[in-house]
Amino acid sequence: MPWNPEIYNKFKNIRYQPFYDLAAFIQPVKEMIAIDLGCGTGEQTAILANKFKDANFIGIDSSAEMQEQSKSLETENLHFRIATTEDMLLSGEKWDLIFSNAALQWSDNHEILFPKLLELINSKGQFAVQMPVQPENKLNKILSELIEEEPFKTHFKGYKRDSPVLSMDEYAQMLFDGGLEDIQIMQKVYPIIAKDHDTLYDFISGSALIPYIERLESEQATLFIKIYKERIAIEFPKLPAIYSFKRILMYGKKA
Repeated sequence: MPWNPEIYNKFKNIRYQPFYDLAAFIQPVKEMIAIDLGCGTGEQTAILANKFKDANFIGIDSSAEMQEQSKSLETENLHFRIATTEDMLLSGEKWDLIFSNAALQWSDNHEILFPKLLELINSKGQFAVQMPVQPENKLNKILSELIEEEPFKTHFKGYKRDSPVLSMDEYAQMLFDGGLEDIQIMQKVYPIIAKDHDTLYDFISGSALIPYIERLESEQATLFIKIYKERIAIEFPKLPAIYSFKRILMYGKKA
């Protein structure tokens, strides 16, 4: 089940507010060399490239479906390529800005990943990252419980993707140890108001649900979705429902 830009962008307005909050931390630097890790369809990278016209941006994403959407957005100071965050660690390239909005939660072992990313920042360079706090978000909790139940536990053959997202204290220590100054880390709730339960299902179906649905046969997936929707209805008995979607934002500047 590949990424579906249409489903993902159904919640564009909801996903854009934390992007703007994160982008507000960035300080303009002439001829800044910047990378957007996990750029998706590239629309947000294009906003950054337009805002910081003196900078040179590259957006990377491992999804060919997402990257297909970004081709038309390329400009003189904006380019895209298919690659993973881990690929960039091996490239030897260094940056004046490492930016990532709602993508690094798909990379494992943050206690290893983040120090390596910080080593790729040039002196006076900036680091700006935002991720959903998956362990604390209700829809993720429902998912974590359901995949441990039969018959799905057997269907998944032991597969379970635990969230790699750490605590604010742990990220603060890593950013400090990585030589960053002006460190700012916060958790913020971005409420989603849903008129029905399908809206909540659709929101998670375009992201965290993908690696599980793609591992199920058609009939298994149908049952999984049915029960998942039933659990959503139990967790959110009152409509319209408010989903307190939590995100962590962090910023720092290299000494």
